[in-house]
Amino acid sequence: MWYSIYSKDKAGSLQARMDARPAHVARLQQLLSEGRLLLAGPRPAIDAEDPGPAGFLGSLVVAGFESLQEAQAWADADPYVESGVYESVEVTPFKRVMPL
Repeated sequence: MWYSIYSKDKAGSLQARMDARPAHVARLQQLLSEGRLLLAGPRPAIDAEDPGPAGFLGSLVVAGFESLQEAQAWADADPYVESGVYESVEVTPFKRVMPL
């Protein structure tokens, strides 16, 4: 099943985000190589592809897991969590309707 992992960044966490990014992306690449990643990306703080020093509001990942508990465990082990980037992380089931 698909699960949505919706994360909110702490204020002032841009440098911690940039430092932890390689490890964060490596985990997403693993999901991608396993065919389990539907989409992933940051949420810019301003209406721009590259928000510069404005940074990001958080991230959105939609990926396949066997259970909500597995999705939550994966989210809890995110390098952004370990580095203190995220203020909160919400993991919920996601029903893909389109595109098929």
